[in-house]
Amino acid sequence: MSISGAESAPYLAATPILDHDHPRVLALAAEARAAGAAGRGLLVAAHRLIAARVRPVYALDDEQPASRTLRRARGSCSQRLAVLEAVSRACGIPTRVRGLLVDGRFWHARFPLLRPAVPDLVVLAWPEFRPADGWLPVSELYGDLDTLREAAPFTNTGAETLFDAVARTAVDWDGGGCAACDLSGHVRADLGRYVSRDALFLEHGQTVCRPVRFAVDPVMSRYAASAGKAN
Repeated sequence: MSISGAESAPYLAATPILDHDHPRVLALAAEARAAGAAGRGLLVAAHRLIAARVRPVYALDDEQPASRTLRRARGSCSQRLAVLEAVSRACGIPTRVRGLLVDGRFWHARFPLLRPAVPDLVVLAWPEFRPADGWLPVSELYGDLDTLREAAPFTNTGAETLFDAVARTAVDWDGGGCAACDLSGHVRADLGRYVSRDALFLEHGQTVCRPVRFAVDPVMSRYAASAGKAN
């Protein structure tokens, strides 16, 4: 089912996080368009540009504006996904997010020495895009899950982040049939769909509280997700 211009307006609007009217976001959107792509292909082009330009780090502020992430040229998985959403909206492709409450133990393998500090539950904003008539989760940006399951599964260890993993393998939060790629066992609650990640965090809050973010984020946001070393 298609949606009208009026109905799609909230899914295209600029927000404090998805500040797609900022010159940095607009410039990246122009580069994605220059790749000669449209619709889903444009989103893939934008994803590749972000992967190449924005280093993965362990930042904590999920509400950081996309333009700031681009300026810093580094960002968490959530922050890099927000940049992709902002570029999508700048190019006229509606976005929304699915809120997932994920067991903190999903991240224990990545932080073996810091397990006591990992929150019990993590609020995850998982983007969906509407390049055509139907909504497309970021998990299927590069192809359907049945095809992507042929690759080695995402393990949440080492250099690869969720943002990068969607380009090569199935990231399956619903348990679609491939045990190796099934991440549904880590999901404690499906919080539903939201018009933006701003709306999701407004209702459910960020995973890490403001005082801790203020104290720790300046340090963690400089540590590379690939090696745990400061940039």
